Amino acid sequence: MKRRHFLAASVATALVFPALPATAQETVKIGLVTALSGQSARAGEAITRGLTIAIDELNAKGGVLKGRKFELVRRDDEATPAKGVIAARELIFKEKVAVLFGGLDTPVSLAIVPIVNQEKIPFMGPWAAGTAITRNGADPNFVFRVSAVDEIVNKAMLQYAQKTFNAKSCGMILVNNPWGESNEKGLTAALSAKGMKPAGIEKFGQDDIDVVPQLTRLKAAGADCLFLVGNVGPSSQVVKSLDRMGWKPPIVSHWGPAGGRFTELAGPSAKDVHFIQTYSFFGKQSPAGEKVMKALMAKYPDVKGPGDVTPAVGVANAYDAMMLTAMAIEKAGSTAGPAIREGYYKIDRYDGLIKSFVKPFSPGNHDAVNENDYVWTQFIDNQILPVGMKK
Repeated sequence: MKRRHFLAASVATALVFPALPATAQETVKIGLVTALSGQSARAGEAITRGLTIAIDELNAKGGVLKGRKFELVRRDDEATPAKGVIAARELIFKEKVAVLFGGLDTPVSLAIVPIVNQEKIPFMGPWAAGTAITRNGADPNFVFRVSAVDEIVNKAMLQYAQKTFNAKSCGMILVNNPWGESNEKGLTAALSAKGMKPAGIEKFGQDDIDVVPQLTRLKAAGADCLFLVGNVGPSSQVVKSLDRMGWKPPIVSHWGPAGGRFTELAGPSAKDVHFIQTYSFFGKQSPAGEKVMKALMAKYPDVKGPGDVTPAVGVANAYDAMMLTAMAIEKAGSTAGPAIREGYYKIDRYDGLIKSFVKPFSPGNHDAVNENDYVWTQFIDNQILPVGMKK
């Protein structure tokens, strides 16, 4: 008797609550491997926020593929390639993410590239700038990027040094890892194209606390400016070493200092470093900028204004990259990796934060940001402002 009652109740429940289509129940998982702890955690959080704001906006509009919602799944790589690989494999094989977003560090991204190409999972980079990440020689290539590219940034760094500081003989001070190597190659090529050579090339380790010997050699070689490439910790040690020397050359930097507690670690001279960004929430904003700023302030209590969106580049790159990814999935009509890859090529136009993207990706170009999309910035009172802008 009890069994008959149970079966009857089950049938009644099924009639009242019919099964939902599988596609409406399943989320589309977006994976993120980035530094969520350590000196660059702030940048990892910025990428997270950019993705979250985009996903909230997309889900509020019904998601993708006729009602499937997006879900963000994160893992901390601790800025370590080996841990990044473990995290990527977990997200791909266990979590079954449709697209994997890479985080901050070029060495970590380069370690992940072979895996995503082998498994045919699209890998979208919202930060790491190593040229070889997207230009990795794979065919087919599943790696895309909405971020700076070293080779292009390096040309902009030279142009800025010459225009702003009338530099004639710049020296390089670079982190001794694949990201530093990428920039050494790019800066040397940029100088060579103008018939120039570097005053010198010096390297420093990720954990070095004294860079005075390397800087002394650059000073003796006649360097009248410095090209700096390094993330928050090592870049701050370069600045403090310059202070100990009493040497104040102009510093033209890649965007590493933006990724964390640079002003705290570097001290008062942090403001003397001019570094590149792809976006700033200061100044007059586009409709997309106003919308995202409003969403950030509504979701995160610590965001009271543009100065609290730091580093802005992490938010902006991740937001635009997620919106483009959603368009690619919609174009694909599927969450299968090879189809999404083709979907990126089918995007015609997207009016985003950084710019209006027109056919941002093609089989020969997996980088959506170019040399016309950079903003030069510096720290003013612990806020990243465009150079020359007052608070």
